[in-house]
Amino acid sequence: MSSTPTAHHVGVTVTDLDRAVEFYREVLDLDVLDRFTVSGGAFSDAVGVDGATGNFAHLDADGARIELVEYDPEGRPRSAETVNQPGAKHLGFAVDDLDAFYEGLPSDVETTSEPRTTASGTKILFLRDPEDNLVEVVEA
Repeated sequence: MSSTPTAHHVGVTVTDLDRAVEFYREVLDLDVLDRFTVSGGAFSDAVGVDGATGNFAHLDADGARIELVEYDPEGRPRSAETVNQPGAKHLGFAVDDLDAFYEGLPSDVETTSEPRTTASGTKILFLRDPEDNLVEVVEA
């Protein structure tokens, strides 16, 4: 095995794993690959949180792995309000028809705007998951 890193997953910490999994399954149609729990001294040392337990869900986003993790003990919320704040993060997904995707969103899903076409010609939409994380959807 090479010592050169390769991409494995994108991780997002959540406060309610079941609610987050439901959102990513129902709204973005991602498949759950695995659910598991990790705890113990080695895990606590590795994540730097005394007595930590992590409940994980790995989701398949067309070959990209999204890792949702709920920690006990739970840390303080750190949510960026806008995408331009240092430290802000977002997950990006592509669809064939952004307008149809937007029209099919459940009424309780918050978006920053209707789909917009940027000066570069890319059609984009930002929404928020139930944990207030930004999710970008672009028209492929």
